[in-house]
Amino acid sequence: MQLQLALDLVNIPEAISLIKEVEQHIDVVEIGTPVVINEGLRAVKEVKEAFPDLTVLADLKIMDAAGYEVMKASEAGADIITILGAAEDESIKGAVEEAKKQGRKILVDMIAVKDLEGRAKELDAFGVDYICVHTGYDLQAVGQNSFEDLMTIKKVVKNSKTAIAGGIKLETLPEVIKAQPDLVIVGGGITSQDNKKAAAEKMQQMIQQG
Repeated sequence: MQLQLALDLVNIPEAISLIKEVEQHIDVVEIGTPVVINEGLRAVKEVKEAFPDLTVLADLKIMDAAGYEVMKASEAGADIITILGAAEDESIKGAVEEAKKQGRKILVDMIAVKDLEGRAKELDAFGVDYICVHTGYDLQAVGQNSFEDLMTIKKVVKNSKTAIAGGIKLETLPEVIKAQPDLVIVGGGITSQDNKKAAAEKMQQMIQQG
């Protein structure tokens, strides 16, 4: 299991300063969609240059023109690029093909996918690297989470790795660890803490012990 830090509400200097605090305790750093919208792929490039040893994920949530967008994110230094599970099959296949060409990985975000089990089976067959269950910000606000969704996809996924995102905090982490995803994605559970380093360190310890 690896720990991914999701950065959503920061600019580039804030992102770099925040990563410096926690870099020893995280495996992947995610340049979140709001950061890419505000700062462009330059955010990915500058973070990768500042932290060459960290795996950098560009959360582009691609929906179309997938090959092109994967190519551009790869050029900026992204190691992992996200596409939506709701995208067309051809888009997902195009993303996988381009990522293989570039030596990168594809994470499929299952946000808003209704038939999780059926879609996870299809995506697994397309050769995506990660399938991620994700309770979005707007659903977290009404108390939902993705723990059951993770169990649903784990039953059917044979080749891809699994990931979970959405509102994970220290107190809910044990429940996540029980389900054994390959990647645990945490945003506010680290970034909103007074001592971010301590929060990341504690989470990483729990993950390693799990």
